[in-house]
Amino acid sequence: MANERIGEQLVKNALISPEQLLDAQKAQKISGTRLGSQLVKLGHITEEQLVEFLGKQYRLPSVLLKNVNSSNDAIKLIPLNVVQKYNAIPFERNGSTLKVAMTDPSNIFAVDDLKFLTGYSIEVYVTSEESLKWAIDNFYDQSASLDEALGDMEDFPGSVEVALEGDEVAVGDLEKEADQAPVIKLVNLTLVDAIKKGASDIHMEPYEKFMRIRFRLDGLLYEAMKPPVRLKNALVSRIKIMAKLDIAERRLPQDGRIKLRIQGGKEVEFRVSVMPTLYGEKVVMRILDKSSLQLDMTKLGFEEDALKNFKEAIYKPWGMVLVTGPTGSGKTTTLYSAISELNKIDCNISTAEDPVEFNLAGVNQVQMHEEIGLTFASALRSFLRQDPDIILVGEIRDFETAEIGIKAALTGHLVLSTLHTNDAPSTVNRLLNMGVEPFLVASSVNLIVAQRLARKVCPQCKTEDDISVETLVQMGMDEELAGKTTCFRGTGCSMCGNTGYKGRIALYEVMPVIEDIKELILMGASATEIKNTAMSQGMKSLRQSGLTKVAEGVTSVAEILRTTMAD
Repeated sequence: MANERIGEQLVKNALISPEQLLDAQKAQKISGTRLGSQLVKLGHITEEQLVEFLGKQYRLPSVLLKNVNSSNDAIKLIPLNVVQKYNAIPFERNGSTLKVAMTDPSNIFAVDDLKFLTGYSIEVYVTSEESLKWAIDNFYDQSASLDEALGDMEDFPGSVEVALEGDEVAVGDLEKEADQAPVIKLVNLTLVDAIKKGASDIHMEPYEKFMRIRFRLDGLLYEAMKPPVRLKNALVSRIKIMAKLDIAERRLPQDGRIKLRIQGGKEVEFRVSVMPTLYGEKVVMRILDKSSLQLDMTKLGFEEDALKNFKEAIYKPWGMVLVTGPTGSGKTTTLYSAISELNKIDCNISTAEDPVEFNLAGVNQVQMHEEIGLTFASALRSFLRQDPDIILVGEIRDFETAEIGIKAALTGHLVLSTLHTNDAPSTVNRLLNMGVEPFLVASSVNLIVAQRLARKVCPQCKTEDDISVETLVQMGMDEELAGKTTCFRGTGCSMCGNTGYKGRIALYEVMPVIEDIKELILMGASATEIKNTAMSQGMKSLRQSGLTKVAEGVTSVAEILRTTMAD
């Protein structure tokens, strides 16, 4: 059964609606994932329903690999490289029969090869892409390949340099080192390992006596490995070659990009930043994985009223919607989800970004280049001559950008942008401090959203946490709700890397700029006065949003204390 026909068959069998199919196809164009996986991710169909449906279509038994107790004896019979080649994984051995789950059971050559390789008769089961990926990550120990790559480095004749004598190492030598097989293998495995673990960033840091590689998982850094310090030049040079950077330039910062195609045809992009430090060049790579981009607003973490207010604001024909929060708080994802919702054939959308993180089909995205004069302000001026309906400005950094953005919002355009402030009410003061007149802020801004990202408790090792009602009330939870709340924490397991947390969810403070707040802005009221008025009108603060997630069992009290301030 061809993959592109899965959607039509699901509609025909009334498992999804035609609208849900279009929704998934639209998201699929952005993420590059399989249609079935996208339907599950959007919540239009469950993994169980998809696998059961595939079984009926192929007239074969189906299996969801999360629900089986796989035996090590069976796993050992087919090596990882063969599993990845045929998208087929063994999960049970029964006498002379081996049960194998496949995403494409019509591949009879794969079945014959597996029969020849194992010496067993193969009983084929059908499973989904996501189910197979989960099984590979959980049944096979892939850390062994990293250890093996590091082992290959023991005899590698890498160069050692003193930090301030950087020019001693010839560029030709660096190129030779970077192109040697052990270095290429270690770099590739590091990048793939980071993707599999769901890391958002990779840090390669050289120090005087050691080098370390750290991954940022769910917002916090964890040490992944410590390669020998003599490899630092070779590893950095390899990454610079992949990112098409100048390996001879080792005194100035450089930025580039790497595109990597991994198993299953998935394409992942890395944004590379190289910076000279005292003991060599430090590399930070931001992982831009389209398949992990969540564009469905209902899955981001909005409470019901907050989502209603946000949608009302972005569907207004003009005005400004501001999303605020520190770096790494998920502002881009929130704005991209809004753009995705508004991206219709009758709408001209232009974005000015620095950098452009993900390519969105049907959206005119412009990358900023300050060194040649292409700034947010100059891009915004050009947009206004391009007949726009919706404008996204990556960040309002100065008075000029703020002024043009506000004027655009007042002349019939919807403007979306971000600011760096701690909460929604203080955003007003930030605009006033930039020099924007109070009457312009009051008349142009429709809504302000502040957000943070909190880690979710790992579902595998979730256990009750002994938190008293008094503690929850002191944190700001309603007494009645506190009495009914059961708190949870993660004890740590192999699924979450012993952290107790897996994945993140956004906490939102959504403040519509209603008449009462407009009057306060015109009077020059403080952020505290604006906050009190907004909360009296039903706004939930970041702390309250976090406590709601605690009551729902999504996150822990410790995580909310870490990410939010008391009201």
